[in-house]
Amino acid sequence: MTDINADVVVIGGGIAGLWLFNTLNQQGYKALLLEEEALGGGQTIKSQGIVHGGTKYTLSGNLTKAAECIAGMPKRWRDALAGQGDVDLSDARILSEYHYLWSPGDIASRMTSFFASKALRGRVNQVKEREKLPAIFRNDSFRGKAYELNEIVLDIQTVVKSLVKGLESRTLKVDWAPDSGNSRIVSDNGDIAYIEHTQGDMTYRIQAGKFVLTVGEGTRTLMGRWGISEPEMQLRPLHMVMVKHAHPDPLYAHCLGVKTVPRMTVTSHPTEDGQWVWYLGGEIAEDGVERTPEEQIRVARRELAAILPWVNFDNAQWSTLRVNRAEPKQSKLLRPDAAFCQPVGNGIVTWPTKLALAPNLADEVGNLLEADNVKPSGNEDFALPANLKHPEVCEQFWSKHFD
Repeated sequence: MTDINADVVVIGGGIAGLWLFNTLNQQGYKALLLEEEALGGGQTIKSQGIVHGGTKYTLSGNLTKAAECIAGMPKRWRDALAGQGDVDLSDARILSEYHYLWSPGDIASRMTSFFASKALRGRVNQVKEREKLPAIFRNDSFRGKAYELNEIVLDIQTVVKSLVKGLESRTLKVDWAPDSGNSRIVSDNGDIAYIEHTQGDMTYRIQAGKFVLTVGEGTRTLMGRWGISEPEMQLRPLHMVMVKHAHPDPLYAHCLGVKTVPRMTVTSHPTEDGQWVWYLGGEIAEDGVERTPEEQIRVARRELAAILPWVNFDNAQWSTLRVNRAEPKQSKLLRPDAAFCQPVGNGIVTWPTKLALAPNLADEVGNLLEADNVKPSGNEDFALPANLKHPEVCEQFWSKHFD
């Protein structure tokens, strides 16, 4: 058995694990990342790519704790995208510099009073000049109002590529299947003693000062292999809709409805054949969990016809995607406000709860490492043995849904 010694092992290559892994390496830690599937291939790539600033959490007219926790995240991401942050995302693709919030004409008056409230001042700017509206709203049929939010929309696949760039030799493709897998957690009284990984006729023992779980929906299963049962996890499901079409104008916006959740949240993603995939979340995705794909598509068609009647979807292709948001368990399945990190033995169990909160999670883990005196030992020549396999970057979320 060959020993591999690290300062920190990050288990899970979603946005939380990748941001943390990159940060630790920049700080000089011998940090490894273990991933069973593709990097970013779970909840991360299925997100809408919006770096929320918390505006959608204030739709009740009150400044909520969730809105306060996430308010500083757009700047952290913008700094990273400019190559000036904790991590370098200068290679990542920005789909839209701003996300928008708009009202159909029937509730425009409510928008005026709503955005005059104290909770929203300084968070949004009304777009009054027609020429400054997103192109899709410059149609004569548009009767609503649009507001610009300080929220970037990103091509998540390129974010994943940026976070792992230059660090591929410190990533390991694992298989946790109990019968046929090549990797297992060896625990000792609530601690992870080491991770055993076999490839070919070689077996490796991976040891570290700290093991950090960032595996999202797979957390409960790996906690079982670790031999622990807390903290508990909850899943909040969504039923997203995808529309592939040739309309020339993209849309990045929340449509305001009568509830405190956006009636529909739309992001647009360019495809290689010159079309767009519109990705629909918000109220329709939350309320559509019990619907069949066919029913969900019918509702989406009806909703789009109501809020964007001038957009023609006659030749569009439609599909749906189910997503489970994995989070620490809350009373009544409520949404957690901030990133979650809990020490357990020589490990840390984490959930970012939102894509935008990945930097916050890395900060919290860093504080726990410092409190436990786990310091960087220097990583200039650190790498896994050259024969070991590395996980690939995920495909786009729509890749297997359309011809």
